[in-house]
Amino acid sequence: MKISLKIFLGYFLLVGLAAWFILNVFVDEVKPGLRQAMEDALVDTANVLAELATHDVKAGNIQTGNFALSLSQYQARATKANIWGVSKQAADYRVYITDAKGMVIFDSARLALGQDYSKWNDVYLTLRGKYGVRSSKVVANDENSDTIMYVAAPIRDGKNIIGSLTVAKPNRTLLPFIERAQAKIIRWGALLLGLSLFIGGIFTWRFTRKINALRDYAVRVTKGEKATPPLSSNDELTELALAMQTMRTELDGKQHIQNSIQHLTHELKSPMTAIQGAAELISPNMPPETQAHFLAQIKAQIKRVQNIIQNMLGLAALEHQQQLTHLTKINFADLVDTQIKHLAEKAAARQITLHLAPAPPITLEAEAFLLGQAIYNLLDNALDFSPANSTVEITLTQQAHSISLSVKDQGTGIPEYALDKIFDKFYSLPRPDGTPNAGQKSTGLGLNFVQEVAKLHGGNVTLNNHPQGGALAVLTLKN
Repeated sequence: MKISLKIFLGYFLLVGLAAWFILNVFVDEVKPGLRQAMEDALVDTANVLAELATHDVKAGNIQTGNFALSLSQYQARATKANIWGVSKQAADYRVYITDAKGMVIFDSARLALGQDYSKWNDVYLTLRGKYGVRSSKVVANDENSDTIMYVAAPIRDGKNIIGSLTVAKPNRTLLPFIERAQAKIIRWGALLLGLSLFIGGIFTWRFTRKINALRDYAVRVTKGEKATPPLSSNDELTELALAMQTMRTELDGKQHIQNSIQHLTHELKSPMTAIQGAAELISPNMPPETQAHFLAQIKAQIKRVQNIIQNMLGLAALEHQQQLTHLTKINFADLVDTQIKHLAEKAAARQITLHLAPAPPITLEAEAFLLGQAIYNLLDNALDFSPANSTVEITLTQQAHSISLSVKDQGTGIPEYALDKIFDKFYSLPRPDGTPNAGQKSTGLGLNFVQEVAKLHGGNVTLNNHPQGGALAVLTLKN
């Protein structure tokens, strides 16, 4: 399972638990709380009515007295009210009164007049000086039936309890308020849940995007590609990226030193052997022309050693460089033309034409010096393998997101065995017959240098045989 999915599911679980907790609190606390508030109101109402009914109960005219008349008028009153968005259209109270024995002597609903209510908790407890309350179903033994709350208050004659007055109110009257509160909680809870999930998704995406960037950076480092460590607003991720970069620099440095020493030692063996051999063979007694031949050979090999060392230093700095630091906007055609002019004398000496095909203006951001050196190396390599009186075709093309430089010579092409090694460091082919350096090899660092420059510019370079003969080098850069 991906870390992004794990984080999101964990966040979703936390939000879901919070939502469940809120709904659970509503069921466990809000609903009972509303009933408790209603019970509190009924207690006050029952005690007020008990005081009002005391005179008629003592006078024995509770059925026809002022209390019964006032209660009848209350029930007939058109009760209309809008209570916090809930409409009230009728009276909800039922009031009944019992004597000291629990017999019903008054019932506003005319349902239980004359019945014995002495066993009901509201009456039973109240007649014994206790708080009397009960909640009973409208239809007995029906689990789905509505319930009614009954709260009683004593009717006193001095200190004696001569009866009880009960106020009853259906619990269904609270239902609109409960449903309204529940709907609000669910609506706002759903909105909050959706918003929380959206924020959680954004957070997860941003967090894992940085982790994925670090993973991609590590993969590119493993492949030996040029890569810049991703930076983040998250301090810990930034520290991790910088630590990875430091680790890479240290490891690359050690590995590069080892590789460089091995390659340099291998490449210096040949010229040093030639220098040593020529030095041992030179003697004061040999003919001057032979001495001149050996001295020229020594000078040539010393120059080769110098070239190897200089190229190694330049390539080492380039391989260690992970990103371009001196980007400028350049005209690509002008840069190519400049390198052609640098090689004009070498090409003219062998009557080779460096032909640049007409191209529209192409501009790009690049490091002019490095890119110029890479172009120079490609053109110089083409000249070394071109026969006299031939043409090197140079073409510039532009695509939607890239530009390309193609260099085609008219030489003998690249041997099959060398096609997959041509960009390897220190690998070089002997110059063909009929060229000034026939049979000799270069340092084998030029094409590797071009490859490193291409990588830094987000591109690549290829060198293959052309179907019509000769070799074709293509340098592609991001635009």
